[in-house]
Amino acid sequence: MYLAVSEVIDWQHPEILSLAATLANGSPSVQQTAQHCFEWVRDEIRHSSDYKLNPVTWKASDALSHRTGYCYAKSHLLAALLRANGIPAGFCYQRLSLDGSGAPYCLHGLNAVLLPDYGWYRIDSRGNKEGIDSQFTPPVERLAFPILDPAEADLPEIWPEPLECVLAALRRHDDYLELYHNLPDIELLPR
Repeated sequence: MYLAVSEVIDWQHPEILSLAATLANGSPSVQQTAQHCFEWVRDEIRHSSDYKLNPVTWKASDALSHRTGYCYAKSHLLAALLRANGIPAGFCYQRLSLDGSGAPYCLHGLNAVLLPDYGWYRIDSRGNKEGIDSQFTPPVERLAFPILDPAEADLPEIWPEPLECVLAALRRHDDYLELYHNLPDIELLPR
C-alpha cells in the first residue's frame, strides 16, 4: 500500500523512473537514497507560492515536468521517487495558521518514509527559504513549520494516498494565487 502506483503517485512514469534511478545510483543504503530524493525535491522543485508559478500541479509527473508545485505536489513527487526505489512512503499533514496569527488555517503536506534503522520518519520537502530550514536528520525531525497556535496540529496519521480534500483543491484551481486563497483545511476534533 505504501509502494502503490496511482493516478497521483504515478511513479512508473518514465521520467520519474529515470530520475529515481539517478538519485539512487551509488547510494549504499535506503537511508542515503531517501535523503537524495528528499533533497532533490526540496531544492529543485520550486514552491508555487514562493516563486509565483503556474500551473498548479497535482500529479507527481506534472510536478517533475513543470518543476513547480505547492507542498502537496512536492510531497506527491517525493513519494513517487521513493516508491520507484522500493522505499515505502506515505503522506502526512499539519494544520497550520496561514499567516502565523490564527485563522485562516490550512493543511500543509509532507511525507513519511520507512527507514530500516528508524521506522517511519517524517520529512518536509516544501523548500527552504528565510525562516524555513527543513532537513533530513534521522531520527530527529527537522520540518518546515513548528506547531505554535492552539488550533494548529501535527496530524499523526500516515496515509498511503493524499487526502481527497487536498486533491480536490489542486484539481479545482489552475492559478497558484487562486489556490492560495482556497487552500484545503479540516476541522480538528475537540481535545
